[in-house]
Amino acid sequence: MLLSGFWTHPLVESAGYFSVTVLCLVVAMVLFELVTKYKNWEEIQNGNLAVAMATGGKIFGVANIFRHSIQQHSTLPEMLLWGLFGFFLLIMAYWLFEFLTPKFKIDEEIGNDNRAVGFISFIISVGLSFVIGASIT
Repeated sequence: MLLSGFWTHPLVESAGYFSVTVLCLVVAMVLFELVTKYKNWEEIQNGNLAVAMATGGKIFGVANIFRHSIQQHSTLPEMLLWGLFGFFLLIMAYWLFEFLTPKFKIDEEIGNDNRAVGFISFIISVGLSFVIGASIT
């Protein structure tokens, strides 16, 4: 009886949501590292602002999607499933962005520190995270 009350305490629930979200964010960053042609953290370390903006947008986007998922769902498993679905949609949006710009390759431009492309990538990730977050009910 006492143990069941522990798991529903607001501090424990918050720690659970936070922990799961951080773990999902780490997994998301690993997946984004795999789908991009450049090495995010090496490029950031070397001062590539375009990669920093694109990566920052992805981090913001994933965190925002999970924020919406936490607000919309009352259990940790529901939040996790909807958050992961939202993350999947964000990856699809990234590939769609690459597909819809046939004149140049997004990854190459960002890897070459094209800050305009990095900024647009940032805005797409952030903007679509709000749309995705609003849609995961």
